[in-house]
Amino acid sequence: MTSSVLYALNQPTPELPADYDSRIGALSRDLGRLQREAREARIPVLVVFEGWEAAGKGTIINSLLLALDSRGFKVHTIQRPTKEERLHPHLWRFWQKLPEAGNIAIFDRSWYDRLFDPEQKSGRGEAVSDVLSFERTLTDAGVLLLKFFLHIPKKVQARRFKKLLSDNATAWRVDKHDIKQNHHYAAWLESMGLAIEATQFSAAPWQIVSAENKRHVNLTVFESLVAALGAAVGRKAAPATTDDSLERVTTGDSPLEAADLLRRVEPETYKPRIDLLQKKLRELEHQIYRERLGVAIVFEGWDAAGKGGCIRRLVSGLDPRGYEVIPIAAPTDVERRHHYLWRFWTRMPKAGHIAIFDRSWYGRVLVERVEHFCSRSDWMRAYTEISDMERAVSNARTVILKFWLQIDRDEQLRRFTARENTPEKKYKITEEDWRNRERWDAYEAAVKDMLLLTSTRDAPWTVVAANDKPSARLTVLETVAAGIEEGLRRHH
Repeated sequence: MTSSVLYALNQPTPELPADYDSRIGALSRDLGRLQREAREARIPVLVVFEGWEAAGKGTIINSLLLALDSRGFKVHTIQRPTKEERLHPHLWRFWQKLPEAGNIAIFDRSWYDRLFDPEQKSGRGEAVSDVLSFERTLTDAGVLLLKFFLHIPKKVQARRFKKLLSDNATAWRVDKHDIKQNHHYAAWLESMGLAIEATQFSAAPWQIVSAENKRHVNLTVFESLVAALGAAVGRKAAPATTDDSLERVTTGDSPLEAADLLRRVEPETYKPRIDLLQKKLRELEHQIYRERLGVAIVFEGWDAAGKGGCIRRLVSGLDPRGYEVIPIAAPTDVERRHHYLWRFWTRMPKAGHIAIFDRSWYGRVLVERVEHFCSRSDWMRAYTEISDMERAVSNARTVILKFWLQIDRDEQLRRFTARENTPEKKYKITEEDWRNRERWDAYEAAVKDMLLLTSTRDAPWTVVAANDKPSARLTVLETVAAGIEEGLRRHH
């Protein structure tokens, strides 16, 4: 831990100003006003309180709530993860609690539990990387994130524990974990300092607050919140820019060019192979349940490329209790008031289960890019945000398999026409499908960029030649089986 962090943690509490009462009253009024303005400006606000046990996090949160409109905030008290939460990636439960645009979420403890505890040393580098990516994803999207660390010396903490334990009405607030923290204060101090140093960046800096005096904490936090909210409200949002160019942002050949669209599977070999693969996948489903391995499967592709048919063959032999098919449509009003990744993080599979996404978070760099539903800076930033999310999910013992189903224009036209001429399939073809077809070149440029920029070791893309449906289905099932087997070996 650097001397600068140690120095900040051990500074004495400054003297309170003589006009404290009038200043805190004015700050409370400013805070209420800025809350309303932030709501009108649709700025999501995240306030994180971390620090020592008995440092007074609950007290400062209560002081804040008295100054805020109760209809515009929510407090989240973070305890040790439940059994259900432990079955999901670490950040899953925090994505669930993110505020809608214009609302305030206040966290009494947060996603720093793994970083502060000196006993949780394994995977620390991955945990730091996940937290930094998470916070940058939020702040880049306009979330105002404030992080406060409430510091008290070891003797002060011990004195507060003693006082709490002396009264039956408050003794329940101190448990063995709290006492252990005080006994191992030096180790916790070092671990906390390292975590603070590793997660300090300009868009979400830590503010270390001496918490020996409640009034000093109130004044410091209120001043910081008023200043940050005022600056956020005062900033003019840059107008979204569009780009009608069909130019790619990457160069070189993409995996699309390598897809053998002439590939065919003979009818007499298709049925035995598909039956064998479905039986194998059923066995693998039981194995991932026993090993508590999650699997996320993503299907993207051209309209009428056969995603639905591949998914049906994939799940037809599976135990329905172990998988979920998640069709992704345009975001709802509630989803639009959150970060675009929110609705996907909340649907990630828990350990031992399979989630199959019929379209996915890649809409950000496909339809939202091509149709100008977001700015160029938004979709350019999304390549990194998506890769960061997939890495965090993969780090949490989840296999990620991604398929792009590739057909050519002539095959798409043939399938569109067949759907229009088949009464029971006519519902599958819409005016939007025909309009998207007219923008084939723009979508193709977006697909090529997507494949090159988001195919990683943790989450590689598989381009499936899908002009021949049986061939595409076999490729998908073979790849899923191989991917699960490799995941079981890697995480055993």
